[in-house]
Amino acid sequence: MRVRQLSLQGFRNIGFAALEFEGRQQFLVGANGQGKTNLLEALGFLTALRSFRTTDNSVLIEHGKSEAAMACAVEHEELGDTTVTIKLRPENKEVWIDQTRIGRLSEFVGRFPTVVFSSQDIQLVRGSPALRRRWLDLTLAAMDAEYLRSLQVYARALADRNALLKRGRTSPDELLAFERALAPAAADLIKRRGEGVRWINGEVQKTYATLAAESEPAGIAYEPNFAEADAGALLARLESTRNRDAQFRSTLTGPHRDDLAFLLRTTEAKEFASEGQQRSIVLALRLAQAAWFRHRSGVSPVLLADDVLGELDAGRRQRFWSAIDPRSQVIATGTHLPDGSTGTWQTFAVQSGAVQRQ
Repeated sequence: MRVRQLSLQGFRNIGFAALEFEGRQQFLVGANGQGKTNLLEALGFLTALRSFRTTDNSVLIEHGKSEAAMACAVEHEELGDTTVTIKLRPENKEVWIDQTRIGRLSEFVGRFPTVVFSSQDIQLVRGSPALRRRWLDLTLAAMDAEYLRSLQVYARALADRNALLKRGRTSPDELLAFERALAPAAADLIKRRGEGVRWINGEVQKTYATLAAESEPAGIAYEPNFAEADAGALLARLESTRNRDAQFRSTLTGPHRDDLAFLLRTTEAKEFASEGQQRSIVLALRLAQAAWFRHRSGVSPVLLADDVLGELDAGRRQRFWSAIDPRSQVIATGTHLPDGSTGTWQTFAVQSGAVQRQ
Protein backbone atom coordinates (compact mmCIF):
# COMPACT_ATOMS: atom_id res chain seq x y z
CA MET A 1 0.00 0.00 0.00
CA ARG A 2 1.15 3.54 -0.74
CA VAL A 3 -0.31 6.81 0.54
CA ARG A 4 -0.37 9.28 -2.32
CA GLN A 5 -2.26 12.21 -0.80
CA LEU A 6 -3.02 13.34 2.74
CA SER A 7 -5.37 16.21 3.60
CA LEU A 8 -5.93 17.35 7.18
CA GLN A 9 -8.17 19.98 8.70
CA GLY A 10 -8.36 20.95 12.37
CA PHE A 11 -6.17 18.08 13.56
CA ARG A 12 -4.17 19.06 16.69
CA ASN A 13 -2.07 22.11 15.67
CA ILE A 14 -2.61 21.58 11.95
CA GLY A 15 -5.30 23.96 10.75
CA PHE A 16 -5.02 22.74 7.17
CA ALA A 17 -2.50 20.69 5.22
CA ALA A 18 -2.55 19.04 1.80
CA LEU A 19 0.40 16.80 0.94
CA GLU A 20 1.10 14.87 -2.25
CA PHE A 21 3.57 12.01 -1.91
CA GLU A 22 5.79 10.73 -4.71
CA GLY A 23 7.99 7.65 -4.51
CA ARG A 24 8.28 5.41 -1.46
CA GLN A 25 10.26 7.55 1.00
CA GLN A 26 9.00 10.79 2.55
CA PHE A 27 10.70 12.78 5.31
CA LEU A 28 9.10 15.44 7.52
CA VAL A 29 11.77 17.70 8.95
CA GLY A 30 11.52 20.42 11.58
CA ALA A 31 12.22 21.36 15.16
CA ASN A 32 10.49 19.54 18.00
CA GLY A 33 6.91 20.51 18.77
CA GLN A 34 6.06 21.79 15.26
CA GLY A 35 3.57 19.08 14.22
CA LYS A 36 5.62 16.33 12.56
CA THR A 37 4.31 13.61 14.87
CA ASN A 38 0.75 14.90 14.43
CA LEU A 39 0.97 14.11 10.72
CA LEU A 40 2.11 10.55 11.44
CA GLU A 41 -0.60 10.23 14.08
CA ALA A 42 -3.23 11.05 11.46
CA LEU A 43 -1.79 8.50 9.03
CA GLY A 44 -1.78 5.89 11.80
CA PHE A 45 -5.57 6.20 12.02
CA LEU A 46 -5.78 4.22 8.79
CA THR A 47 -5.18 0.94 10.61
CA ALA A 48 -7.75 0.88 13.41
CA LEU A 49 -9.17 4.41 13.81
CA ARG A 50 -6.98 4.89 16.89
CA SER A 51 -4.22 7.26 17.84
CA PHE A 52 -0.91 5.71 18.86
CA ARG A 53 -0.53 8.50 21.45
CA THR A 54 -3.89 8.85 23.21
CA THR A 55 -7.29 7.20 23.70
CA ASP A 56 -9.05 10.58 24.02
CA ASN A 57 -10.23 11.76 20.61
CA SER A 58 -11.15 15.20 21.94
CA VAL A 59 -7.47 16.19 22.27
CA LEU A 60 -6.96 15.48 18.56
CA ILE A 61 -9.32 18.28 17.53
CA GLU A 62 -7.82 21.73 17.06
CA HIS A 63 -8.63 24.10 19.91
CA GLY A 64 -11.87 25.96 19.25
CA LYS A 65 -13.06 23.54 16.55
CA SER A 66 -15.90 21.02 16.85
CA GLU A 67 -14.36 18.35 14.62
CA ALA A 68 -11.26 17.29 12.72
CA ALA A 69 -11.20 15.75 9.25
CA MET A 70 -8.70 13.79 7.22
CA ALA A 71 -8.65 12.23 3.78
CA CYS A 72 -6.06 9.80 2.42
CA ALA A 73 -5.76 8.73 -1.19
CA VAL A 74 -3.99 5.36 -1.37
CA GLU A 75 -2.81 2.83 -3.91
CA HIS A 76 -3.95 -0.49 -2.52
CA GLU A 77 -2.99 -4.02 -3.56
CA GLU A 78 -6.60 -5.23 -3.39
CA LEU A 79 -8.78 -2.12 -3.69
CA GLY A 80 -6.78 -0.17 -6.28
CA ASP A 81 -6.92 3.62 -6.05
CA THR A 82 -9.01 4.33 -2.96
CA THR A 83 -9.83 7.30 -0.74
CA VAL A 84 -10.40 6.99 3.00
CA THR A 85 -12.18 9.89 4.72
CA ILE A 86 -12.42 10.22 8.50
CA LYS A 87 -14.23 12.80 10.61
CA LEU A 88 -13.42 12.99 14.31
CA ARG A 89 -15.68 14.43 16.96
CA PRO A 90 -15.27 14.18 20.75
CA GLU A 91 -18.08 11.64 20.96
CA ASN A 92 -17.78 9.69 17.70
CA LYS A 93 -16.10 9.09 14.35
CA GLU A 94 -17.40 8.89 10.79
CA VAL A 95 -15.53 6.83 8.20
CA TRP A 96 -15.93 6.40 4.45
CA ILE A 97 -14.10 4.20 1.97
CA ASP A 98 -14.66 6.03 -1.29
CA GLN A 99 -18.42 6.76 -1.19
CA THR A 100 -19.37 3.99 1.23
CA ARG A 101 -19.84 4.85 4.87
CA ILE A 102 -18.45 2.24 7.27
CA GLY A 103 -20.86 1.30 10.04
CA ARG A 104 -18.83 -1.18 12.08
CA LEU A 105 -15.22 -1.14 13.25
CA SER A 106 -14.72 -4.75 12.13
CA GLU A 107 -15.50 -3.67 8.53
CA PHE A 108 -12.53 -1.30 8.54
CA VAL A 109 -9.82 -2.54 10.91
CA GLY A 110 -6.71 -3.86 9.19
CA ARG A 111 -7.68 -3.06 5.62
CA PHE A 112 -5.17 -0.17 5.43
CA PRO A 113 -2.23 -1.32 7.60
CA THR A 114 0.36 1.03 9.02
CA VAL A 115 3.10 0.39 11.58
CA VAL A 116 4.35 3.20 13.81
CA PHE A 117 7.95 3.27 15.04
CA SER A 118 8.24 5.66 17.98
CA SER A 119 10.98 6.60 20.40
CA GLN A 120 8.45 5.72 23.11
CA ASP A 121 8.45 2.07 21.95
CA ILE A 122 11.22 1.41 24.48
CA GLN A 123 8.44 1.42 27.10
CA LEU A 124 7.18 -1.83 25.60
CA VAL A 125 10.27 -3.39 27.18
CA ARG A 126 10.50 -1.23 30.30
CA GLY A 127 6.87 -0.34 31.01
CA SER A 128 3.83 -2.06 32.44
CA PRO A 129 2.17 -5.25 31.18
CA ALA A 130 -0.83 -3.15 30.13
CA LEU A 131 1.29 -1.47 27.41
CA ARG A 132 2.39 -4.83 26.04
CA ARG A 133 -1.16 -6.23 26.12
CA ARG A 134 -2.43 -3.18 24.25
CA TRP A 135 0.24 -3.64 21.56
CA LEU A 136 -0.63 -7.34 21.27
CA ASP A 137 -4.37 -6.70 21.08
CA LEU A 138 -4.02 -3.99 18.44
CA THR A 139 -1.64 -6.11 16.36
CA LEU A 140 -3.74 -9.28 16.40
CA ALA A 141 -7.15 -7.61 16.18
CA ALA A 142 -6.05 -5.61 13.13
CA MET A 143 -5.70 -8.81 11.10
CA ASP A 144 -8.19 -11.17 12.76
CA ALA A 145 -11.89 -10.27 12.97
CA GLU A 146 -12.56 -13.24 15.26
CA TYR A 147 -9.89 -12.03 17.67
CA LEU A 148 -11.53 -8.59 17.72
CA ARG A 149 -14.93 -10.16 18.36
CA SER A 150 -13.61 -12.28 21.26
CA LEU A 151 -11.78 -9.27 22.69
CA GLN A 152 -14.96 -7.18 22.65
CA VAL A 153 -17.05 -9.96 24.23
CA TYR A 154 -14.41 -10.58 26.87
CA ALA A 155 -14.06 -6.88 27.75
CA ARG A 156 -17.83 -6.48 28.22
CA ALA A 157 -18.24 -9.64 30.31
CA LEU A 158 -15.19 -8.78 32.43
CA ALA A 159 -16.50 -5.26 33.12
CA ASP A 160 -19.90 -6.66 34.13
CA ARG A 161 -18.39 -9.32 36.42
CA ASN A 162 -16.12 -6.76 38.06
CA ALA A 163 -19.08 -4.42 38.58
CA LEU A 164 -20.86 -7.20 40.47
CA LEU A 165 -17.77 -7.92 42.56
CA LYS A 166 -17.40 -4.25 43.47
CA ARG A 167 -21.05 -4.12 44.53
CA GLY A 168 -20.46 -6.91 47.04
CA ARG A 169 -22.78 -9.68 48.29
CA THR A 170 -23.28 -11.16 44.85
CA SER A 171 -24.89 -14.52 44.31
CA PRO A 172 -23.12 -17.38 42.46
CA ASP A 173 -25.86 -17.39 39.82
CA GLU A 174 -25.29 -13.71 39.04
CA LEU A 175 -21.56 -14.28 38.56
CA LEU A 176 -22.10 -17.45 36.55
CA ALA A 177 -24.16 -15.55 33.97
CA PHE A 178 -21.14 -13.44 33.07
CA GLU A 179 -18.59 -16.24 33.52
CA ARG A 180 -20.35 -18.26 30.83
CA ALA A 181 -19.67 -15.46 28.36
CA LEU A 182 -16.23 -14.72 29.76
CA ALA A 183 -14.73 -18.22 29.58
CA PRO A 184 -15.19 -19.05 25.85
CA ALA A 185 -13.99 -15.59 24.79
CA ALA A 186 -10.95 -15.89 27.10
CA ALA A 187 -10.09 -19.34 25.74
CA ASP A 188 -10.19 -18.01 22.18
CA LEU A 189 -7.95 -15.07 23.08
CA ILE A 190 -5.40 -17.36 24.78
CA LYS A 191 -5.30 -19.64 21.74
CA ARG A 192 -4.97 -16.83 19.20
CA ARG A 193 -2.42 -14.92 21.28
CA GLY A 194 -0.25 -18.01 21.56
CA GLU A 195 -0.37 -18.66 17.81
CA GLY A 196 0.22 -15.03 16.89
CA VAL A 197 3.16 -14.54 19.25
CA ARG A 198 4.84 -17.71 18.00
CA TRP A 199 4.72 -16.45 14.40
CA ILE A 200 5.82 -12.93 15.30
CA ASN A 201 8.64 -14.26 17.50
CA GLY A 202 10.15 -16.05 14.52
CA GLU A 203 10.35 -12.71 12.69
CA VAL A 204 11.69 -10.90 15.76
CA GLN A 205 14.52 -13.43 16.10
CA LYS A 206 15.56 -13.10 12.46
CA THR A 207 15.27 -9.31 12.36
CA TYR A 208 17.09 -8.75 15.65
CA ALA A 209 20.03 -10.80 14.37
CA THR A 210 20.22 -8.43 11.38
CA LEU A 211 19.82 -5.22 13.40
CA ALA A 212 22.16 -6.03 16.25
CA ALA A 213 24.84 -8.02 14.40
CA GLU A 214 25.50 -9.80 17.70
CA SER A 215 25.63 -13.42 18.76
CA GLU A 216 23.02 -13.06 21.54
CA PRO A 217 19.62 -14.24 20.31
CA ALA A 218 16.58 -12.16 21.22
CA GLY A 219 12.86 -12.76 20.99
CA ILE A 220 9.47 -12.49 22.62
CA ALA A 221 7.38 -14.99 24.55
CA TYR A 222 3.71 -15.10 25.50
CA GLU A 223 3.11 -15.30 29.26
CA PRO A 224 -0.55 -16.18 29.82
CA ASN A 225 -2.07 -15.69 33.25
CA PHE A 226 -4.08 -18.89 32.65
CA ALA A 227 -2.31 -21.24 30.27
CA GLU A 228 -5.14 -23.55 29.16
CA ALA A 229 -7.03 -22.40 26.07
CA ASP A 230 -10.05 -24.34 27.30
CA ALA A 231 -13.35 -22.69 28.20
CA GLY A 232 -14.37 -25.43 30.61
CA ALA A 233 -11.13 -25.26 32.55
CA LEU A 234 -11.28 -21.48 32.80
CA LEU A 235 -14.92 -21.56 33.88
CA ALA A 236 -13.98 -23.98 36.66
CA ARG A 237 -11.13 -21.67 37.73
CA LEU A 238 -13.42 -18.65 37.85
CA GLU A 239 -15.92 -20.58 39.97
CA SER A 240 -13.22 -21.79 42.36
CA THR A 241 -11.76 -18.31 42.88
CA ARG A 242 -15.01 -16.41 43.49
CA ASN A 243 -14.30 -15.89 47.19
CA ARG A 244 -10.84 -14.50 46.48
CA ASP A 245 -12.17 -12.29 43.69
CA ALA A 246 -14.94 -11.05 45.98
CA GLN A 247 -12.36 -10.15 48.61
CA PHE A 248 -10.34 -8.12 46.10
CA ARG A 249 -13.49 -6.98 44.26
CA SER A 250 -11.84 -7.77 40.95
CA THR A 251 -11.38 -10.71 38.57
CA LEU A 252 -7.84 -11.94 39.13
CA THR A 253 -7.72 -14.69 36.49
CA GLY A 254 -7.80 -14.31 32.73
CA PRO A 255 -6.21 -12.78 29.62
CA HIS A 256 -6.55 -9.26 31.03
CA ARG A 257 -3.59 -10.21 33.25
CA ASP A 258 -1.40 -11.71 30.48
CA ASP A 259 2.05 -10.38 29.66
CA LEU A 260 4.59 -10.48 26.85
CA ALA A 261 8.25 -11.10 27.72
CA PHE A 262 11.17 -9.57 25.80
CA LEU A 263 14.13 -11.93 26.02
CA LEU A 264 17.85 -11.62 25.41
CA ARG A 265 19.13 -15.16 25.36
CA THR A 266 16.84 -16.59 28.06
CA THR A 267 16.82 -13.57 30.39
CA GLU A 268 14.49 -10.59 30.64
CA ALA A 269 15.68 -7.80 28.36
CA LYS A 270 14.20 -5.28 30.81
CA GLU A 271 16.77 -6.30 33.43
CA PHE A 272 19.79 -7.53 31.50
CA ALA A 273 19.89 -5.90 28.04
CA SER A 274 21.76 -2.68 27.33
CA GLU A 275 19.83 0.33 26.06
CA GLY A 276 21.10 -0.31 22.53
CA GLN A 277 19.96 -3.93 22.72
CA GLN A 278 16.54 -2.90 24.05
CA ARG A 279 16.08 -0.43 21.22
CA SER A 280 17.10 -3.06 18.68
CA ILE A 281 14.54 -5.48 20.13
CA VAL A 282 11.65 -3.03 19.81
CA LEU A 283 12.72 -2.10 16.26
CA ALA A 284 12.75 -5.82 15.47
CA LEU A 285 9.29 -6.12 17.03
CA ARG A 286 7.88 -3.36 14.83
CA LEU A 287 9.42 -4.85 11.69
CA ALA A 288 7.98 -8.22 12.71
CA GLN A 289 4.59 -6.54 13.15
CA ALA A 290 4.86 -5.22 9.59
CA ALA A 291 5.71 -8.72 8.35
CA TRP A 292 2.68 -10.10 10.25
CA PHE A 293 0.35 -7.55 8.65
CA ARG A 294 1.69 -8.39 5.19
CA HIS A 295 1.47 -12.15 5.89
CA ARG A 296 -2.13 -11.96 7.04
CA SER A 297 -3.54 -9.37 4.64
CA GLY A 298 -1.38 -9.52 1.53
CA VAL A 299 -1.00 -5.73 1.85
CA SER A 300 2.35 -4.07 2.51
CA PRO A 301 1.91 -1.69 5.46
CA VAL A 302 3.08 1.90 5.38
CA LEU A 303 5.90 2.39 7.91
CA LEU A 304 5.66 5.55 10.03
CA ALA A 305 9.01 6.26 11.72
CA ASP A 306 8.75 9.02 14.32
CA ASP A 307 12.28 10.23 15.10
CA VAL A 308 13.36 6.75 16.15
CA LEU A 309 16.90 6.53 14.81
CA GLY A 310 18.64 9.41 16.51
CA GLU A 311 19.36 7.26 19.56
CA LEU A 312 21.03 4.48 17.56
CA ASP A 313 24.64 4.30 16.53
CA ALA A 314 25.53 4.59 12.85
CA GLY A 315 25.83 0.83 12.38
CA ARG A 316 22.41 0.07 13.83
CA ARG A 317 20.80 2.88 11.81
CA GLN A 318 22.22 1.53 8.56
CA ARG A 319 21.17 -2.03 9.41
CA PHE A 320 17.65 -0.80 10.23
CA TRP A 321 17.20 0.77 6.80
CA SER A 322 18.58 -2.32 5.10
CA ALA A 323 16.13 -4.53 7.04
CA ILE A 324 13.05 -2.69 5.74
CA ASP A 325 11.09 -4.50 3.05
CA PRO A 326 11.81 -2.63 -0.22
CA ARG A 327 8.10 -2.81 -1.08
CA SER A 328 7.14 -0.68 1.93
CA GLN A 329 6.52 3.04 1.84
CA VAL A 330 8.36 4.83 4.66
CA ILE A 331 7.22 8.18 6.05
CA ALA A 332 9.70 9.41 8.65
CA THR A 333 10.29 12.45 10.84
CA GLY A 334 13.38 14.07 12.31
CA THR A 335 15.04 17.33 13.22
CA HIS A 336 17.68 16.83 10.52
CA LEU A 337 17.48 15.35 7.05
CA PRO A 338 18.73 11.76 6.63
CA ASP A 339 22.04 11.16 4.95
CA GLY A 340 22.29 9.98 1.37
CA SER A 341 23.06 6.38 2.31
CA THR A 342 19.39 5.75 3.10
CA GLY A 343 18.19 6.50 -0.43
CA THR A 344 16.25 9.31 -2.06
CA TRP A 345 13.69 11.15 0.09
CA GLN A 346 10.89 13.49 -0.80
CA THR A 347 11.13 16.11 1.97
CA PHE A 348 8.65 18.42 3.67
CA ALA A 349 9.40 21.16 6.19
CA VAL A 350 7.04 21.42 9.16
CA GLN A 351 6.81 24.60 11.23
CA SER A 352 4.02 25.67 13.60
CA GLY A 353 1.59 23.23 12.01
CA ALA A 354 2.29 24.39 8.45
CA VAL A 355 3.78 21.96 5.94
CA GLN A 356 5.76 22.97 2.86
CA ARG A 357 7.47 20.78 0.31
CA GLN A 358 11.20 21.46 0.06
